[in-house]
Amino acid sequence: MKIGKMMESKGVRFIDGSIIGGPAWTPNETTLYLSGRDAKIISDCFSNGLLETSIIGEETGKASALKMCYAAYSKGTTALLIAILATAESLGVRDKLYEQWNMDDSSFSEQTNRRAIRVTAKAWRFEGEMHEIADTFHKAGLPNGFHEAAAEIYHRLAGFKDAPEKPTLEDVLEALLK
Repeated sequence: MKIGKMMESKGVRFIDGSIIGGPAWTPNETTLYLSGRDAKIISDCFSNGLLETSIIGEETGKASALKMCYAAYSKGTTALLIAILATAESLGVRDKLYEQWNMDDSSFSEQTNRRAIRVTAKAWRFEGEMHEIADTFHKAGLPNGFHEAAAEIYHRLAGFKDAPEKPTLEDVLEALLK
C-alpha cells in the first residue's frame, strides 16, 4: 500500500477498503472490507444500508490484500478451468474430461461451462487484475506464474467485451485456442 503509506507520512488519515461481491441490491451479499486506524468512521457511514462492512485490522493494506487473495481464488480458478477446457478440446478429450468430472460431481461440467461463458463479458477487466495478483504473490515470496498465465487467458477473451449476446462455449474455446 504505497499510496496509503505516502498519505499517512503527510498526516492524512488513510483507510484501505475493498469490496467483495456484486452490486449491493440485497443484504448480506456484498461486503466492504476496511483496514486502517480510522476504519470505523467509514464503517459507520454504511450502518443502515445494504452494503455490509467488516473491519479487518488497523494496518492499512489488509483490505486490499484480502481482495487480492479472494480474486486469486475466484477469478484465478475460473481462468484455470477455462484453460483446462480449451486444452482438453485441443487434445480431443473434452467429452472424456466431462465424464470424469461428472463421476466426481454430477453438476461440475455444466457449472464450468456456465462460468466460461459468463466471464467473457468481464474478461477485459480481469487481465490487469491478474497481473496485480501475480505481483501480490511475488511480494509475498510465492511464485507468480499462474496468475500471469490467467492474465493471458483473460486477454484472449477480451474481444467478447461488447458482444451483443453471450458467446457459445465453442466460441470461448476457439478464442483461447487461436
